[in-house]
Amino acid sequence: MKKHMMSFIVVAALVAPLWAQQLESLPSDPYFSTYRLVEAPATQGLLLKPGDRLAICGDSITEQRMYSRIMETYLTVCVPQLAVTVRQFGWSGERAPGFLARMENDVLRFAPTVATTCYGMNDHRYQPYEAEWGREYRDSSTAIVRLFKQHNARVIQGSAGTVGKMPAWVKQAKGDVEDLNHSLAEFRNIGLALANDEQVAFADVFTPMLVGGFQAKQRYGQDYMIAGKDGVHPGWAGHLVMAYAFLKAMGLDGRIATITVNLADGKAAASEGHRVLTSEPGRVEIESTRYPFCAAGPIDNDGSLRSGMTLVPFNADLNRFMLVVPDAAAAMYRVTWGQTSKTYTAAELAKGVNLAADFETNPFSEAFKAVDEAVARKQAYETRQVKDLFHGPEGQTDMTMTAELTEKVRTPLAAAIAKAFVPVRHTIEIRAEQ
Repeated sequence: MKKHMMSFIVVAALVAPLWAQQLESLPSDPYFSTYRLVEAPATQGLLLKPGDRLAICGDSITEQRMYSRIMETYLTVCVPQLAVTVRQFGWSGERAPGFLARMENDVLRFAPTVATTCYGMNDHRYQPYEAEWGREYRDSSTAIVRLFKQHNARVIQGSAGTVGKMPAWVKQAKGDVEDLNHSLAEFRNIGLALANDEQVAFADVFTPMLVGGFQAKQRYGQDYMIAGKDGVHPGWAGHLVMAYAFLKAMGLDGRIATITVNLADGKAAASEGHRVLTSEPGRVEIESTRYPFCAAGPIDNDGSLRSGMTLVPFNADLNRFMLVVPDAAAAMYRVTWGQTSKTYTAAELAKGVNLAADFETNPFSEAFKAVDEAVARKQAYETRQVKDLFHGPEGQTDMTMTAELTEKVRTPLAAAIAKAFVPVRHTIEIRAEQ
């Protein structure tokens, strides 16, 4: 424990002294006792603006195209009224200085209006914290933020996540897992201080990964690896947690739908993005142009999106598709949505139940999958566009022409996302149980 406390003294040269700042509230388990994470400020309002062009930037974890895919699919189907378009710029093995060097060529040419960054994992070198590396990360990250701001892009400074074991593929890795996570905690605090200084948003990926990873092992077993089976590259559960951190930092309120049904007279009402087609006592048919985020899979598997939803309040904070029945008179009701039924009390229905959380498979599942797969195809090409073509012989010969030609390939891939996003008609039935 003593060596970790010493490292926090060293990093105080880069940020305000930890003793002078409010710290994040962590679980009481001794596992967390040596972590001193400066409290991140709450997001103030919606960061996104209609028509934003989002650049998702980061290292190999971003190049996995998993949290970036979750984010793009969410923005496409859950908040389509914002009409946000997305590009991902992940680059395996990259550190903050490397991204700074390629920003103008790879990212700024597309004139993003908002950008997320996720560096620190490679910057900490998979070793106990060194102040020199912290300074390099701070200086490069500050320059990245300022360059984005000079080009009129709002920034979300993201932290790295956690490691789950010593990565065997990193030859220079030293120390143990606790050393690495304490080092990443230092980088997280530096990034937060930078965000505060530059007055940009901050996405705290580290804290929910640290807490969620620990709690998942308690719930689901020691083989559960929120940071991935190699200790660094998360599966779908870890990427869901990462996406949650970035989407929350955007100030999204999570109100996808509110469907109100009166059983006495059969009248129904729906919030923006949903239109009541027909209604009668106990049954309503709706056409929706906003989807809930649909996630399937076992809850005890680190490769499952739905498992990640048990580690952070994704559905409560970002994915509320609410059914409200204010005049339910019987004790219990069966709600059928699509091919699935769930039972609720009258009090639960009067308060409102979140169908997105309760119905793993629902009437949106098929359409959601089509959009998500189109997003995956586009993002896969974006990796090829930048890494193979911009930085290959084509780009070295004529960068302008390469950008123009590759955009002709990307454009129909982006259009396919919009084509897949179609209105969904669905029916909700509410019947009293005898």
